[in-house]
Amino acid sequence: MNKKNILIFPGDEIGPEITTEAIKIIDFFNESKLTNISYEFADIGGAALDRYNTPITSDDLDRARKADSILLASVGTPKYDNNTREQKPEYGLLTLRKHLNLYINIRPIFVFNSLSKYSSLKSEFINDLDIVIIRELIGDVYFGEPRGFKDINGDRVGYNTMLYSESEVQRITHFAIETALKRKKTITSVDKANVLECSQLWRQTVDRMMTKHSDIELQHMYVDNAAMQIIKNPKQFDVILTPNLFGDILSDAASMLTGSIGLLPSASLSNDSGMFEPIHGSAPDIAGQGIVNPLAMILSLAMMFEYTLDVSNLAKIIKQSVNDVLNDGYFTKDLSSEDFISTSEMGDKVLDRIKKNVS
Repeated sequence: MNKKNILIFPGDEIGPEITTEAIKIIDFFNESKLTNISYEFADIGGAALDRYNTPITSDDLDRARKADSILLASVGTPKYDNNTREQKPEYGLLTLRKHLNLYINIRPIFVFNSLSKYSSLKSEFINDLDIVIIRELIGDVYFGEPRGFKDINGDRVGYNTMLYSESEVQRITHFAIETALKRKKTITSVDKANVLECSQLWRQTVDRMMTKHSDIELQHMYVDNAAMQIIKNPKQFDVILTPNLFGDILSDAASMLTGSIGLLPSASLSNDSGMFEPIHGSAPDIAGQGIVNPLAMILSLAMMFEYTLDVSNLAKIIKQSVNDVLNDGYFTKDLSSEDFISTSEMGDKVLDRIKKNVS
């Protein structure tokens, strides 16, 4: 069994708490000789600012580049809200994504049927829901230049640049096509082409790419309509292809269909690297209380096993074990404010189920 080396960024606030629960599973698989994974830790975001006065060090960027895979928990803390952009915790995450060329972001939106009652929609609209959002991750307004602040006639102005090249749109569309061919062969491409030139280029490029794939059904949808349709009739979607900004917003909105943002993982991929993280933030309001839901982190580990560590059988066991625990009626506080278990208890319940399902 080939040894795999992963780099773990516990990050900020709730990050170390949920990281602990993922490590329990890695350790068990190693002890059971099902994996041969070594792991090291690195700081990012507020944790790195505390220690190094930078949101990520060049040494840790280099370690991330050399690792077989990366597991990241959460980034962000109010302590540094007033810092300049380059000294904000989130800049460490943006830098890491850009450094590793992680242009593909995969955000699966699924519902555990035992949790359908916690969704904002009636169960008939979300039972067996299975959407995957393919979000371009290192372009758009988050990375476009120029950006900044300036004075115009005595009035302070903030400005950003929304920008995409054809090649950037082509490569993320190619991945969406590959994904659609493995699923229901439908793609919904999201843009705002009625008012944005950047979106017009996006739509034109997607159309040209799709001329070679008549077996895939393509529809274009404006982002405001997409936001409405995800709530109105989410099952109409299968693969959603989206630019960075729109994907960030739509995936968080869609996460509430599942009952809690604390349930959903994500993968960020390049052609030769991968980073896996929950889609939720650092939740400083509940950090240190032992009540955060660790399942998104555990399911992010499952995605790592599937996409970069080549042990998809273990990924399936993790996902099945999470489903079993929820079916048994064990919930963290985000799902049940009266009858709930702690973060560590949830991690232990999942691990116990994994042990049973492995045997």
